[in-house]
Amino acid sequence: MLLLDYQNVLIESLLKDRFTPGAAPVSIDQVVSDFDGVTFHISTQEGKTKILVSIAVKCFPELVKYGAQSVLEREYGPYIVAPEQGYDFSLQIDLDNLPDEQARDDLIRRISLLKRNAMAAPFESAFDEFEALREEASKYTSESAPQGIREGGEVRAIHYREEEAIYIKASHDRVTVIFSTIFRDETDRVFGKVFLQEFVDARRRAIQNAPQVLFKNEAPLELQGIPGVKSGKADIGYITFVLFPRHLQRQRREDVISHIQTFRDYFHYHIKASKAYIHSRMRRRTADFLQVLRRARPESEEKAERKTASGRTFKVQA
Repeated sequence: MLLLDYQNVLIESLLKDRFTPGAAPVSIDQVVSDFDGVTFHISTQEGKTKILVSIAVKCFPELVKYGAQSVLEREYGPYIVAPEQGYDFSLQIDLDNLPDEQARDDLIRRISLLKRNAMAAPFESAFDEFEALREEASKYTSESAPQGIREGGEVRAIHYREEEAIYIKASHDRVTVIFSTIFRDETDRVFGKVFLQEFVDARRRAIQNAPQVLFKNEAPLELQGIPGVKSGKADIGYITFVLFPRHLQRQRREDVISHIQTFRDYFHYHIKASKAYIHSRMRRRTADFLQVLRRARPESEEKAERKTASGRTFKVQA
């Protein structure tokens, strides 16, 4: 199966061209669309030597609530400028004042990960809360722990699509990440269940360290009382990932956040790719059947009239 890139490849390619030493300044004015309705605008400012990169995210106010501003300041500090009109966050890079080659490549990578870093804020916040709850829970036995520790922290809701959301809940022994997703077609539901069963079976067969994966149409218990949560409908599914302490170690956090962020895109991409593959196989099989039918077509009957060597015609009696 194909793993989707975490960075925006178009932005990465464009910045590599512009950051090349000796490259002639070129006017840029491009709007780039990404997964989940995210939009980028890349344009040149002040004589084509300054590049402005802006991003618009549907759920940006929710991300700011969970610490996105501090994460973005940590990643892009000196390059942050006032947001461009119609966008939520902007960076400006001066082509006349670029860092050395190694730092330049790192800057390109970080800018192309702008969406990923903005969406990482609620995950980082939940992981920090997990560590705090874990440390607090170590002071008690399982029976004597206060109710707040047993129940875990708040549910962080990120409504990143029109009818879909990500819910993150930290507890003292795990972090639960729940994706709500809409299946527009009956075939999508069938393919989706097959894919998700593979996630479950993979952990059971060989990958014991993988997160636990659950799928149901009913909203999980963690989402009881959360506004806007729909339950019991055939076209809505809830996919739950349970991240255990081994997944939440400091050295693994960055990869875990990157992987789990792209799950929804990865999931629906492979559903569509599987349907396209099956359709191509059906068309190929239909073409093979038509070829067999053409070969089986009987030859046309002989003409009723024939000619002799002298040119006279006569009719053939049946």
